[in-house]
Order: sequence, then structure tokens, then C-alpha cells
Amino acid sequence: MSVRVRRVYEPPEPDDGVRVLVDRLWPRGLAKDAAHVDEWPRALAPSTGLRRWYHAGGGSHEEFRARYEAELTAPETAGLLDRVRESAGRGPVTLLTAAKEPGRSHAAVLARLLQP
Repeated sequence: MSVRVRRVYEPPEPDDGVRVLVDRLWPRGLAKDAAHVDEWPRALAPSTGLRRWYHAGGGSHEEFRARYEAELTAPETAGLLDRVRESAGRGPVTLLTAAKEPGRSHAAVLARLLQP
């Protein structure tokens, strides 16, 4: 199972596999055809409230991760997470985000949860 995280602004690579945008909002300044996104399960992104809290400096990354993981247990979100996990079982999956630091973003949390 191969899951990696990349910025959506980077050009696609042949080994990306299924490209999944995991942001709630479409990335600014990026044309949809230029993004080469295969799936966009918006509900996998953190809630608007959690995202605003974190970006306002409300807490640590560890607290954000815990709150986000709790959000991912909701039935709708858990089903989407399972669908991406199934895709990863069939081949490479690249989680795409507009975050400036993908390694400290919600996409990194998702990638860790998707690893076996």
C-alpha cells in the first residue's frame, strides 16, 4: 500500500496513482483541468470550525490531529476514508493539498491513518 502527500500545485508524476484532493475548498488559482484530480471527497477535510481554530493558532498540531481524527470517525467520513483505503490497496494513492507545509497538514494525518 503506497500513500503519499503532495501539494496540488506540483505537476503530476507518473507514479502518483490515484490523485485525491483532500481539501474542502478548491485551491486558489488552479484550473480544474490542470490539477489532474481523480477524486475530491470534500468531507474528508477538517470541518470549517476546526480548520479556522487551527489556523488562528488555537492549539498544537497534536491537538489538531486528535480533534481531526475524532471527526473522521463520523459515519460519512469513515466511509470515505475506507474508500480511499481500498484504492490504496489496489495501487498508489497521492493525497493532494494546497497546504504550504503538507507534512504538518491534515493530509499527513490522513496518510498516516491509511497506512497498514
